[in-house]
Order: sequence, then structure tokens, then C-alpha cells
Amino acid sequence: MRRMLIVSLCLATPAVAQTSAQQDIPIPERVVTATRIPTLAEQIPAGVTIITRETIEQRGFTTLADALQTVPGVGIVQSGGPGSQTSVFIRGTNSNHVLVLRDGIPVNDPSSPAGAFDFGPDTLADVERIEVIRGPMSSLYGSGAIGGVINLISRKGSGAPHGTIELGYGLPRQNLANGTLSGRTGPFDYAIQAGTQADVGFDTTPKRETGIYNGSRNGFSAQTVSVNLGYTPVDGTRIFIVARDRQASSNLDTLGFDPRHYTSTDDSATGQIGVSSHLFHDALETTLLYAATRGDRHYIEPLEAADPNANQADSKYRATRTTLQWNNILHLPDLGPATDTQAIFGYEHVLDQIRVSQNSSYQGFPYQQATAASAASDAGHFGLQTMLFHRLTLTADGRQEDGRYGGGAFTWRTGGVLAVDELLSRFKASYGSAFRAPSLFDLFGTDSYNFQGNPNLRPERSTGYELGWAIDLPFANQPKAASVDITYFNNRIRDLIAFQYAPDFSSSSEVNIGRARTEGIETSLTLRPASWLEATLSYTYTEARNTADNTRLLRRPKNRASLSAAITPLPNLTISPEITISGPFQDYLVDNTGTSTSIGRAKGGTTANLAVTYAITPNLTAFTTARNIGNSKLEPAQGFQTPGPSLLAGLRARF
Repeated sequence: MRRMLIVSLCLATPAVAQTSAQQDIPIPERVVTATRIPTLAEQIPAGVTIITRETIEQRGFTTLADALQTVPGVGIVQSGGPGSQTSVFIRGTNSNHVLVLRDGIPVNDPSSPAGAFDFGPDTLADVERIEVIRGPMSSLYGSGAIGGVINLISRKGSGAPHGTIELGYGLPRQNLANGTLSGRTGPFDYAIQAGTQADVGFDTTPKRETGIYNGSRNGFSAQTVSVNLGYTPVDGTRIFIVARDRQASSNLDTLGFDPRHYTSTDDSATGQIGVSSHLFHDALETTLLYAATRGDRHYIEPLEAADPNANQADSKYRATRTTLQWNNILHLPDLGPATDTQAIFGYEHVLDQIRVSQNSSYQGFPYQQATAASAASDAGHFGLQTMLFHRLTLTADGRQEDGRYGGGAFTWRTGGVLAVDELLSRFKASYGSAFRAPSLFDLFGTDSYNFQGNPNLRPERSTGYELGWAIDLPFANQPKAASVDITYFNNRIRDLIAFQYAPDFSSSSEVNIGRARTEGIETSLTLRPASWLEATLSYTYTEARNTADNTRLLRRPKNRASLSAAITPLPNLTISPEITISGPFQDYLVDNTGTSTSIGRAKGGTTANLAVTYAITPNLTAFTTARNIGNSKLEPAQGFQTPGPSLLAGLRARF
């Protein structure tokens, strides 16, 4: 599939840390991804969402797509159930404008035609924390961070040896088994995880497509093994090895015919080895690491006699990426009104290699694509963060990157957060630039219909800003009984890479001709009227348009809202409902024969989930998660329906 289906997903609401026994107020979260410096979330001039391990377990999230459903400013489009192609749109930007990191290392797929990350196959058993940063982040992380960054942070061993065993079973037939062991013994720390989950699934072809619906289920299975090992020879210095292997398989649906035997496998492996050290009496924190990632995707669609389109495919996408990073934080002395001043600087080298072999046919017409290519990039970054008069936090970052495209790219970002305690408020503002380098397919791809990559492509570029206000209101001895957060964002993107035919239609290539504008408002209201209740209502308005013809960008609803809550009516019982509402959006409309007809207005919809946990003992918890309990028929991508109602129940034991 030369053009992968675009998907949109909306992420989970901000997680709440454990509360203090005295005041029941959230302990301030520190975020690493937004500035590369551990910083309080309320001091970051960007949209930030943190999803902790506690939240993952409390809300019954088992896949990455689940966890991202209710985050403001984030949209998810999933072309089927777990394992199917799933893309994320942040603040209306494209799906390949979202940079995904695993422990700070970029893991977007170089073999994807657009260089995007597929959120469909990944599970969460080994994830300790997810940090979502909205806004341009190329000044810290480079190519692809136009809409924002999602960092998946692995579990790390600490404290006395301990472990977790999690077992679950559900309807329709699904099972879950995970085990972790972690801790610290002398100079050694370790976190080891192994898990599997499987789901018989649903037929995500809508039943309204009576001519092609056959009820065949789209199953999914995934297995993960991960280790995070550390050795601390002296205080302040840690040598570490992090490795992860994930294997996933699933059945898929298509448009125009509901296949029974269309399958995919998606295997990935990542690894890091490095050393981090605190030097000069903790004045300098330095980390040097080498990382390697490998991806191997295989799609097989055998010819089925009932298929009027005679579809068949056997396509392979293989990619490797090696990364060398050197990152530093320099703690500077206080100077006058400037306190807690820190400078960052570092270097990154990335080498991507791909080998793609696509063989498919449609109605007897063959299509072949073969790409074998590699490209390297080198980048240096720097930044400064300080606080003035104990109330104004300022940040500034810059990055120069060369390679993969002509001319290189310099990006920058600056911002500030002003705390006005007298008004119980914080005001934030930021402005910055970002870019996305052409994918290897854009540069060097070829196919059997005379497509030829364009090695002279320029990177896509953007500038964007945001303005925000947040306030925490006390009530009835609750210092933060209500929190309101409102942010306006605006992005301008130019030199978008688009497919274009030659004037005589004899050949085609990619060219820099597109422009887009996205702007909108993210709002959230969190209520904590009592120690047993916390509820968050979020609403995002997004205006995303192609500025060349003023048309709306596809699969980006103008209106999205979500409601999530944690209700603890009894000390050991937590009830966590979650509702997402998506408004209408523009898409390729699919009629009741499964045929794509034209671009038009697609219907929105509402989905509801419910998770319940009960602590039987301090070390044994029962959990139940019901998803899509209202049996929503929402098609986030036209022709692919939201999976039907499901129920998963089990036990989680800690030792």
C-alpha cells in the first residue's frame, strides 16, 4: 500500500499524581520531554499531558491507541481494531508531523512512505509513563516534530526487589498475561517484563455495507519482552542497557471487499547502551548512548474467489535505524533575579536504511514498488532555561540539522510561563519553528507506474505559537478544587510534500507545493470537589485547512470533547468512566457497497468506556474494563467501524 490510510486519535486526559494525605492536592509532575530538563509541568510553555503507570492500570488501557483517546488537541483515526493502521494528528497537523520517541530515541518508521509512526500494534505492559507535548518541538528533537512529540518511557528498577503478575480474560474471546520483576540490589538495578495479549476482535467493516459485510473477525495478538538493566559503579554514574522486542499480528479489512484472510505481521526491536554521569559536584549531567531499532512489516492478502476487485498483495517493509546521542545539562549559579538556571547542549547522529518490496494487484492490474535506500543526518542542539523573580520561567532552544535533504534546517523555540499567585493564575506563551525531512520514499522511491522519487525535495517547514491561561480555584478547604486551562494555538506549514503527475501523465513524483494552516483552542476543566472524586472535561476546537484552496483537511473533526473521572466511593474501589465525543469531519465518503465515492462530510459519534478496580488486599487487585459499552458505530475513517463492545476482567498481584 503506497498510500497508508491516515488515522486520527485523541489522547487520554492528564493523569493525576498521588495526593498528599493532608490536602488531597496533586503532587506537581516533572516532565523531561518538553525541555530535556526535568521541569514542573505547570512551568512548561506548551501543552502537556502525562499518562502514568497508575493511570494506565486504573483506566484499563492495554494498547497505545487506548491510552491516547482523550488527550486535548490529539485525534486518532484507526482503520479497524487493534493492530490496524492507526495514525495520530496533533493540533490538526498531519500524521507524519508527530514524532514518537522511546526513552528519548526517535522510533518513527523510515520504511513508511510518509515516515509516520503506526500506533496500532503497540501495547503498554512495559511502559512506565507517556509524555505528550503539543506544539513545535524540532528545536529539541529534529525532523517530524511539527505537531508535537510523544515519548514512551520504559519501566526502570528501584527499591527492594518486587514484581507484578497480571492475568485477564474477556469477551469476545481475549486474554492478557503480563509479568514484571524490578528492583535494585547493591549497584545493580533491573526491570524485566514479558507479556502477551490476544483478541479475537470484530469485523470492522460496517454492517451498512450489506454487499460486502461477511462478519469475519479481525483478530490481534502481540507479545513483548523488555529489559532495563543498570550498573552504578560510583554514585552519580550509571551504565545502562535497554532492550525491547515486540511481535504483533492481526487480520485487516479493506474497502470494496471484506476479506477473510488479509493478515499483517509487525515486528520491532529496539536497544540502547550508554552511560549517564553527574560530574563536577552535580554541576554537569551528561549522557552518551548508542541505540538501534529494527522494524519488519509484512502484509499478505491472498486472492479470494468472492472478491470482485481481485485484490492480492505480498508486501514487505524493512527498516533499521542507528542513533548516537550525547546530551548534557549544565547547572549554572544564580545571578541576581535569575535562579535555577540550566543550559543544555548535545549532538545526535542518525542513520536510516530501508528495503521495501511491494507486490499487489487490483482488478488484474499489477502494482510493484521497490525501494532500497539509506540516509544520515547530524544535528547539534542547545538551550537555556531560567526563572526570574521566582515567578517567570523562560526557555529557549535551537537546533541545526544537516543531511537527508539539501540546505539543512535550523529550528528554534522560545517561551515563558508567568505565575501570578495573586490571581491564582499562570499565563504562558511560546513561538517556534519546526520541520519534517522528506522520507526515503519521497527521495528515492520507484514503482511500476513510473513514479520516481525526488532527491531535490526541501523539508516541510512550519512556524507556530500558542497563548494560554490556567487557574486553580480553592473551595471548601480544597486548595485546587477546580482547575481551568485554556490554550489558543496557531500553526502555519509550508513546502508540504505532495504527489504530482507530469503534464502528460506519463510519470509522477513528489514536489514541495502544499501549504496548510491549523489553529484552535484547547480547554480543560478539572473538578476535585472531594477526596473521592476527580473529573476532567476537555474540549478542543480545531480549524485545519489547505490554504491553497481553503478546503478542510481530512479526518480532523472541528469539535472534539471528552469526559473522564476517577470515583472512589469506597477506600478500595475506583470507578473510571471515559466518554469521547467527535464531531463531523471531512473524509473520502464510502457508500453501502464499500466504494469510495467523493470527499464530503462524515458523521461523528460518541464512544464510552468504563473501568473498575477493587483492591482485595494491598497486594491483590481485581480489575474490569468495558470498552465501547454503547456499541458506537463511529467510523473514524470512512469504511472502518469502531470495534464493538468488549469486556476484560482479571487480577493483578504484586509481590
